[in-house]
Amino acid sequence: MVIQMQRAKKITLGTPEAITPVKFSNVNNNLIQGDVTYDTSLIRFKVTASGCVIEMPLDPDEEVFGFGLQLKGFDHRGTKKYLRPNADPVANTGDSHAPVPFYVTTKGYGVYVDTARYASFYCGFGKNKNRENIRNKAVAVTPEELYEKNKTDEITQMVIDIPAAKGVDLYIFEGDSITEIVAAYNQFSGGGCMPSLWGLGMFYRCYTRYTQEEIIKMADYFRENDIPCDMIGLEPGWQESSYSCSYLWDKDRIPDPDSLIKELRNRHYNINLWEHVFVNSTSPIYRPLNKYSGDFEVWQGLVPDFGTKEGVDIFSEYHKTNFVDKGILGFKLDECDGSDYTGSWSYPNCSEFPSGMDGEQMHSMIGNLYQQTILKALGNNRTLSEVRSAGALAAPYPLVLYSDLYEHKDFIRGLVNSGFSGLLWTPEVRHADSKEELIRRVQAVIFSPQAIINGWYIDKAPWIDMRATNEIKGLFEVRMQLVPYIYSAFYQYYKKGIAPVRALVSDYSCDQNTYKIDDEYLFGDSLLVAPITAGETKRTVYLPEGKWYDFWTNQKYKGGYHIMETDTIPVFVKDNSILPLAQPVMYMEEGTQFKLDIKVYGSGGTIILIEDNGMTYDTNYKEYILTGNKDEDEQVILDSSRYCINSVQYF
Repeated sequence: MVIQMQRAKKITLGTPEAITPVKFSNVNNNLIQGDVTYDTSLIRFKVTASGCVIEMPLDPDEEVFGFGLQLKGFDHRGTKKYLRPNADPVANTGDSHAPVPFYVTTKGYGVYVDTARYASFYCGFGKNKNRENIRNKAVAVTPEELYEKNKTDEITQMVIDIPAAKGVDLYIFEGDSITEIVAAYNQFSGGGCMPSLWGLGMFYRCYTRYTQEEIIKMADYFRENDIPCDMIGLEPGWQESSYSCSYLWDKDRIPDPDSLIKELRNRHYNINLWEHVFVNSTSPIYRPLNKYSGDFEVWQGLVPDFGTKEGVDIFSEYHKTNFVDKGILGFKLDECDGSDYTGSWSYPNCSEFPSGMDGEQMHSMIGNLYQQTILKALGNNRTLSEVRSAGALAAPYPLVLYSDLYEHKDFIRGLVNSGFSGLLWTPEVRHADSKEELIRRVQAVIFSPQAIINGWYIDKAPWIDMRATNEIKGLFEVRMQLVPYIYSAFYQYYKKGIAPVRALVSDYSCDQNTYKIDDEYLFGDSLLVAPITAGETKRTVYLPEGKWYDFWTNQKYKGGYHIMETDTIPVFVKDNSILPLAQPVMYMEEGTQFKLDIKVYGSGGTIILIEDNGMTYDTNYKEYILTGNKDEDEQVILDSSRYCINSVQYF
C-alpha cells in the first residue's frame, strides 16, 4: 500500500496537565505540520467544576471507530465510551485492557486526546444549535414551531468529557483512508514495532506446575514430532512467589534454571517468563523500590512507579542481569490492567506515586511504562512478547495484548479493532470443548500477529486427547509458510505506520458495506481473513470491489457477498498480489533460509521482502522488491542469502 503525505496538527485547549502519555513517550513532533483541512474553529472548549469538556461536530452519516482494544463494540456511532483500563470488559461501555483516547471517522480525520484521565466520549449526541437563543427568548416560537425547529436545527457532536484536567492537547490527523490516518498516528507515536523473526513463529506456554524435567519433555515433544515451535513460555509456577512476584526461581520445581535455559536454547527455543508488576517483600528489589512505589499495595506487593527513572532502572537492571543476560528474550507482563469485577485486585484511583501521578493516571499509563521498562532490560535484543494492558502511543512496543476472557467472537472483534489504535492482539488458544472448536480457534490464531497456544492450566497439549495432532500440525505449518509475508507486513508497520492487521473499513473507507463488519480483517496488504467459530458450518463473507482468490483453492471471486461453507478458515488473496510462501521450518534463527513458493495473482504486483539478522536492533534492513507479471513475461527474480525461490505459480 502506498501512503500519501498525511496531515497533522496540534491544538492546545486551556491548561493541559503535566502528566500525559506524550510526556512519557518518544513521539515524533516533526510530523505535526499544522496543515490540516479540518475546520478547527468549530471546536468548542470549556472548563467545568469537574474538569473540562470539548465539543466537535459529527456529521449525521459520520461513523466512528477506535478507542483502543474494544472487545464488545465496533462502530461506536451513537454510543458513550468511558475509557477505563479494566481486565474484565463485560459490555460495550469503553472498558478495555487497552483503552486509547484516539478515534477515527469516515470523514478523513482522526483525533488523539492527550490525557491519562478516564475520559468519556459521547459519539454523536444531539444538540440544538439555537438552544441558547431560545432559552434567552431571543427567538419567539410556539411549542409546535419548536418541535419543527428541533428537527431541522439539531446537530450531532462528539462530546469529550475529561475529569480533573483544566485543559488538554488535541492532535488531528488526516488522510485519504482510515489506514492512512492511523499510519500518521502510529508514526507520531514513534513508528510501528519491528519484532524478532522468531517472534512470528509458533509459541507454546507450558502448564504452570511443570517441573524442570517436564518442561524439557514438552520441548522435546515438538521436536520429536516435527511440530513447529519457536518459543516456550513458563507460567507463574516458575517463581517462588507469584502473587505478588518475587522474580526468583522456585528451586523445588526448577532446581537448576541455568541448565534449563541452556537445554532449551540448545533445542533452538527462545524462552518467555510470566510475571506481573507487583513486587513481593521476598524479592531482592523490594527494598530498593520501596521509596519509588505507590502508597497502596496489591497482593501485599509494591506497585513500582515507572514514572521515575530510579524505579525503571532498579526493575530493568534486575531483569537484565538475572534473566536477559542469561538468555531470556521474552516476558509476559500480566495483570497490569487492574480488575473491578473479579476480586477487585488493584490499587485505588486515589493512590499517590513519587512521580506525581495519582492512581487514575497510573492505571492509564502503567501498561506502556511497564513495556518501556522491560524493553530497556532487553536492550538490543528484539522480541515479540505479551502484555495485558497498553494505552496511547503504544505502536513502537513489540508486545501483544491478550485476555483472560475467552469468547471467540470477542477475540475476533479484538483483532479487527486493534489496528485502529496502534495495538497488537492475539486470540490465543487455551482450551476447547470439542475438536471442532480447537481447530476453529487455531485457524484464527495463525492469522494473527502472534500465534500462541497457552496451556498454562493444561498438563498436555490440548490437541493430544482430541486426536487432532495432524490437523493442528498442518495449521502450524501454514503459519510458518506465512512468516516472510508477515515479516514484510511488520516492516511496513515499522517504516510507514501501516497496521499489519486492520478492519476492512480501514482500507475501504468509502465502502459503506464495510462499516459494520467486525468479523473480517485484512492481514497485511494482500490477505482478507474471515474466521468461522465453532458451531457454524458456513458464514457470509463480504469482499470489497475487485477480484479475489481463495487462498486454499485459488478459485476466483468477484467483490460482493458470498456464502462460504468450509472446514478451513476463509482466506482470500487480493487481485494483483504476490504472495511469498515459505516451505515450513521447525524454528527460526539468525541463519535460517526460506525456500519460497511464489504465487502471483492477476497482473502481479509488488512485495518487499526484508533481510536482516532478525534478532537485534543494530541491523541493516535490506529490501528485496519482488515483482512479477505472467502476461508480460516478467519473471520473479530474487538474489538473497535469506530467501531463495523454489517455485513460481501464476493465477
